[in-house]
Amino acid sequence: MSELTFLARVKAAVDPAIAHIAGTIGWNKAYRALSYLRSALWVVPIVSVLLAVIVTHALQQLDRFVTWDLTGLRVAGAQTLFETLITLTLTFVVFTFGSLLVAIQIASGQLTPRIIATTLLRDRVIKYTVGLNMFTLLFAVSALNRTQDTVPQLVTLVAVLLGIACVTSFLFLIDYAARLLRPVRLVALVSDQGLDVIRSVYPEATGVEAAAGVTTGRLGQPARVVLQRGRSQIVLAVEIESLVQEARRLDGVIEFVPQVGDFVAADEPLFNLYGGATRVDDLMLHQSVAFGTERTMEQDPMFAFRILVDIALKALSPAINDPTTAVLAMDQVHRLLRVVGRRHLHDEGIRDAAGHVRVILRTPNWEDFVHIACNEIRACGAGSIQIARRQRAMLENLIRTLPAQRHAALREQLDLLDRALPDYYKFPEDLALARIPDSQGLGGASSGSRVAGG
Repeated sequence: MSELTFLARVKAAVDPAIAHIAGTIGWNKAYRALSYLRSALWVVPIVSVLLAVIVTHALQQLDRFVTWDLTGLRVAGAQTLFETLITLTLTFVVFTFGSLLVAIQIASGQLTPRIIATTLLRDRVIKYTVGLNMFTLLFAVSALNRTQDTVPQLVTLVAVLLGIACVTSFLFLIDYAARLLRPVRLVALVSDQGLDVIRSVYPEATGVEAAAGVTTGRLGQPARVVLQRGRSQIVLAVEIESLVQEARRLDGVIEFVPQVGDFVAADEPLFNLYGGATRVDDLMLHQSVAFGTERTMEQDPMFAFRILVDIALKALSPAINDPTTAVLAMDQVHRLLRVVGRRHLHDEGIRDAAGHVRVILRTPNWEDFVHIACNEIRACGAGSIQIARRQRAMLENLIRTLPAQRHAALREQLDLLDRALPDYYKFPEDLALARIPDSQGLGGASSGSRVAGG
């Protein structure tokens, strides 16, 4: 694999704004700040408040040049309009946030809490709808305050249009939120985000997997070990390019010990340094790693699988007992596995432009993806005919459509599924039914002649 391409995926996965401000506050702090801002609901409403002040002032200046009666309202009518808009938008904002909090709690309880930060809090429709209402609220307050003896025609006309837009957006939001919170929609959103991450982390199409390059066994014992400082947290992302450049400058190798998504306790090994890299400054190393309290998807291709599998497991729990939702999650797991199976999963050695290994960074291999996609769902759901049939359909389809080097792990999962089923079905007829591949779980294929597509 081209390591330059591999390094480029970091730039694609991380907002370019990080590079602009990282020099002053550190890459890791910039990454965490921007990641937080992406999932913060308050950012767009606050920006809309500032915009409302600016736009209102600008329109009032332009109003001095307007000589037409644009609305037909007198002072009392305009004041009533502005008061109505204030009440209307304030009600919309309170209702939206109250309903959203309840919906988030229900969705996290029925599916998984991990969808809150990854999907619901990052949804642009929700953010911009609230932002529009906040903009209109502040616009109306400012307009009411300045409407005394004359009616600002341009401001009043804009207020009328904003009121119509708020009512329309509120009705749209109700319909949108009702559709968004359905399991089929949420698992599709998680899958879409997962596909973007997979394509950025593994940008090249698969070929014959390269043999592992430099490994820690060949490097021997590290000359220096850098420990995690501060709180125990989860690795969110790593700034690879600066590590490669520093290791090249000092003619050494830097090994990042954990994987992205790992929990690292205080005083645990964070970096192993070899050769000239022992002279790397500890502060520079720590600033190249972003930590947080929960995993994010930006550089973690495994996290999308984790969320989808958790949704399936929650649906299969005795308290919920909803195997159809589990099948919906498996549909998206199937989709992600097909994409991963067609990508080149690089080895752990990251090379510089001259072809020398400078950084060792571990990423999940094919077996890791297959295990997380199949093992837990099989263990919890093999007793459901829907799950057994859907998993078989997925595995047989992947064997038919993916390159030969991917087949061994998939055939192993088929064998495990075959060995698990007799423990759950004492009647031969049920056992035979459970062994038929079916992309719908139960209700699609009624014989083994049809295999599910991805």
